[in-house]
Amino acid sequence: MTQDILRQIIDYSHRADPYPLYEELRKTPVYQRGDGPFVLSSYYDIRSLLHDPRISSDARNLKDTASSPLGADAQEESALPPSFLRLDPPEHDRLRRMTNRSFGPPHCPTRVNDMHGDLVEIVSGLIDGIGDPEHIDLVDQFSYPFPVTVICRLLGVPREDEARFHSWADTIAAGLDPDPDAPDPAERLKRTHSARTELGMYLAGLVEERRKNPGNDMLSELATAPGPDGTMTTMELLSTAALLLIAGHETTVNLITNGMLTLLRNPEILGRLREDPKLSVDIVEELLRFEPPVQLVPQRTTLADIEVRGITIPKGASVWLVLAAGNRDPERFDHPDRFDPDRGDIQHLGFGSGIHSCFGAPLARLEAQLALSELARRLENPRLLEDPPPYRQNAVLRGPRHLRIACDGIRP
Repeated sequence: MTQDILRQIIDYSHRADPYPLYEELRKTPVYQRGDGPFVLSSYYDIRSLLHDPRISSDARNLKDTASSPLGADAQEESALPPSFLRLDPPEHDRLRRMTNRSFGPPHCPTRVNDMHGDLVEIVSGLIDGIGDPEHIDLVDQFSYPFPVTVICRLLGVPREDEARFHSWADTIAAGLDPDPDAPDPAERLKRTHSARTELGMYLAGLVEERRKNPGNDMLSELATAPGPDGTMTTMELLSTAALLLIAGHETTVNLITNGMLTLLRNPEILGRLREDPKLSVDIVEELLRFEPPVQLVPQRTTLADIEVRGITIPKGASVWLVLAAGNRDPERFDHPDRFDPDRGDIQHLGFGSGIHSCFGAPLARLEAQLALSELARRLENPRLLEDPPPYRQNAVLRGPRHLRIACDGIRP
């Protein structure tokens, strides 16, 4: 490769369709240019390393911080400590276990399922309120407000505060983008620190209120309910709450928007979904393979020398795992560039894998299934007004910034 393919992947001009670049990248499954990160793009290699205890998620283990997407560890200098997403066992396991007590099995086995009625109500209300069917921005009018409303209800964050935490979430998400050519990286790092600090202060007020007057929400339970591991420290709780608030809507926005874009490009499948809402289960799984909301994971570090395909990745090296490239690896999937919800065994990397697999996957799946099936049922003759749509700047959390569509009407 005469030109650094990583810079092409990160370059915004390729955001609408990075998949030809991923195909080129897979020709060198373990790729490194100069002293840059080791980049893996094969499905089997990525899946193996996601389960390998010699791979660390803690940026403090990186030998050369210059190859980190954020340079020196941004989390460490922030007022908030790293979330469990950026920690290794045993700290990771303890915090994830404590968080899961309020979210899923075995302690809260029906929490997500019990939200089904609320999710249907929110979806119906948003579609009812679309207004002019000939000028719809699906992101602003549906894909963004839906998961934001859901995560606010789940956590116990006032929905009317969305305008306050929206800009903080955007800034923190933008900080994940590993763009080495971004203007003034020190200023970007400063903005990320400031956003995390302000979000932490906001959440601290909510935590204090929940400790005095707990409600039936996750924030109250995390703040007051003891378990076998004890209770979280205040800083651990704030970091966990910030993670859940941001991750609880950022990726789902992309999943729903990418999903509707893909269905509009595949009208036969959209028609099938309109007639059979149960098809949404397979459609969402195939979307997580075909157009994953998280394209790459650029923050892993080796804790020991690791050999992959005859190449030694040394201890302390930065490793990037390009999930979206692995999801279209022909070694794993037949006709990988075809959107095919009937392909059967869809063991995708859309939610990662291993100990850091997506914490909110059950909720994200249900949200996307309901959203896409109801949009298919209620929008009459939907069509794209712009293809490709304008994309968000972020190469990691890839999705349209707007999705302008039209339809002939909205069914009741």
